[in-house]
Amino acid sequence: MTSAAEAARDRQDSRNRWALASPALILIGLFSLAPMAVVILYSFLEPGRYGNVVWAFSTDAWVSVMLERDIFDDTLGLADAHVAIFWRSIKLAAATTLLTAAFGVPLAYFVATRTAKWRNLLLFLITVPFWTNLLVRTLAIQEVIRKDGLINTVLLKLHLIDAPLQMLFTDFAVGFGMTYVYLPLMVLPVYAAVERIDFRLVEAAYDLYATRWTCLRRVIFPVIRPGLVAGSILVFIPSLGAYVTPRVLGGGKSLMLGNLIELQFGQGRNWPLGAALSVTLLILIVAVLIVQTRLTRKETGHA
Repeated sequence: MTSAAEAARDRQDSRNRWALASPALILIGLFSLAPMAVVILYSFLEPGRYGNVVWAFSTDAWVSVMLERDIFDDTLGLADAHVAIFWRSIKLAAATTLLTAAFGVPLAYFVATRTAKWRNLLLFLITVPFWTNLLVRTLAIQEVIRKDGLINTVLLKLHLIDAPLQMLFTDFAVGFGMTYVYLPLMVLPVYAAVERIDFRLVEAAYDLYATRWTCLRRVIFPVIRPGLVAGSILVFIPSLGAYVTPRVLGGGKSLMLGNLIELQFGQGRNWPLGAALSVTLLILIVAVLIVQTRLTRKETGHA
């Protein structure tokens, strides 16, 4: 009798939890899953003459993601432009992640080891850029790296260069801009991880004649690794689909996936191809998240 009553209570609790979660689930379904279903559907249709789609099943959009047809003999070959854009997107996203880690980890460690008063001030300064629109921040970077910008002016004044360097509208400009934009997304998770370090372990390592490198590798790094993994994901994913920064700093010469997708929905008027590229980007992001999940499970010993 008791077990039956407990089972009934469990069922009632389960129904109550589903009832409480249903508003959020409905919102997710309406504003996330439903639009994604439309995008997937569009990727299997034919493009209209002036945009939109023709309601006829076709896999041409998916073929065109990585392949293209020869205009003379209709044979399929590798779409060099798309492959180059995919490679540039992955390369710049990875470079941005590495650069934000190189700058963000020491910065996070420095902030976390200050007194409470200075920690709060430094964290405030790190989050200040988030108060400004992304386009405004990107335009500010443009003013720094253009031919008569801050960097070239300083280098010319110091007589380190004879003529202004062409940095704007290059992959360097895009990577530089994305590193600046996404640096706080690396600093904050690593800072949270550094705060958990018991520095008595560091002192014990020094007492046992560990070098600074050994202490960093064997004591500090294992503790901050989950924060570093989380920060890398937070930086890599938006970098992979970045649109504003490559558009402003790349000037149309350094297209990334986000720009290619916008181009298909806009000037290209090929909505199925744009939808197929969007789903491809989503697949890449899901793959990254799966890798992150596996790494997290290994860290917690649940692999």
